[in-house]
Amino acid sequence: MKKKILFLFFLGAVFFLFVTSGIKGDFDKSIQTEPEFLWKIHDMDRPLPPVVTPGAIVTPGKPPSDSIVLFDGKDLSKWCDSKGQPSKWKGERDYMEVVKKAGSIKTKQNFGDCQIHIEWRAPLPVNGKGQGRGNSGVFLMDTYEVQVLDSFDNRTYADGMAAAIYGQFPPLVNACRPPGEWQTYDIIFHRPHFDKNGNLTRPARMTVFHNGVLVQDNAELLGPTAWKKRVPYKAHPDKMPLSLQDHGNPVRYRNIWIREL
Repeated sequence: MKKKILFLFFLGAVFFLFVTSGIKGDFDKSIQTEPEFLWKIHDMDRPLPPVVTPGAIVTPGKPPSDSIVLFDGKDLSKWCDSKGQPSKWKGERDYMEVVKKAGSIKTKQNFGDCQIHIEWRAPLPVNGKGQGRGNSGVFLMDTYEVQVLDSFDNRTYADGMAAAIYGQFPPLVNACRPPGEWQTYDIIFHRPHFDKNGNLTRPARMTVFHNGVLVQDNAELLGPTAWKKRVPYKAHPDKMPLSLQDHGNPVRYRNIWIREL
């Protein structure tokens, strides 16, 4: 009888170890492949990153000698609308400004791996709240978005605030300046790679500095960014346009340059 009980106990222990090790394996895999395993996309309950005050405001500097200047404050000749027609955004003095319902704009030149510098300003007076306040976006390869939003004392979902990789990764910290002040993004982007059959062999990666503060540290993108859904990678050209979003708010941009890597 004792031998039978010990045998049953042994079987139970083996079964328990087998099941729990399987659960752990699945859990670890989920964490690795799905960083939002514990959170829904755009989950308002997801903790917000801590607020930090960025350093002193820096006036626009001279672009590197090997950079391609995409906007120098003079005209929008290097940009077009989504249909390839001349942009209807405002181009005044040293900045360009989103015009509501004019549509997003994109570069006429295509890019892959790159370093981007872009400066933007949320509008004053402040109008709206959450995603309705100073909303725009910088799209690498017209596909992968770094969110532009007035996130200064403005609550929204963490994966949709300023400097978030939209719908995927909140910024490490909130380094947003007050509306009406110029802000900077410095982005290092490595494009995704696909084999000859269109299968993903290397995901896109992105590092972002917001106002000089590291907010995305070599993040591995899950696929194209999208609203309320997870879109899988789909093979696309090695080079595509950089685009800026019209989300209905008069966000301004200036001093935009890019270096191909």
